[in-house]
Amino acid sequence: MANSDPSNIHGLLAGVTEHWSPRTIAVVNDYDVRVAKVQGEFTRHSHPETDEFFLVLSGSLTIRMDEGDVVLRAGDAYVVPRGRLHQPFADIETTLLLFEPSSTVNTGDTPSDLTADRRVL
Repeated sequence: MANSDPSNIHGLLAGVTEHWSPRTIAVVNDYDVRVAKVQGEFTRHSHPETDEFFLVLSGSLTIRMDEGDVVLRAGDAYVVPRGRLHQPFADIETTLLLFEPSSTVNTGDTPSDLTADRRVL
């Protein structure tokens, strides 16, 4: 993916209708920059080989973890450390930016109905 034109994240998200189905909007070395719309409860999972970066663009996200919930609002960022079980949850429709290795599967080590194929915009 070698697009040198600027991208508007909000414009790209306007075309996304599915929840929990991230879209790759850029690639930085071997990492995907992904956007997603989320609402409701996601699969509890971990990523044994990588950390996972979350940035809330709009709405709010709770990341349920064994150590306690992490609540993120618009503008907040958080890194879930590799191997840590976590379960994202959003009461309302929320938009996210994610940064993770291109090979990372959204449901990590716990495949489910919410496992999404890698989609590049």
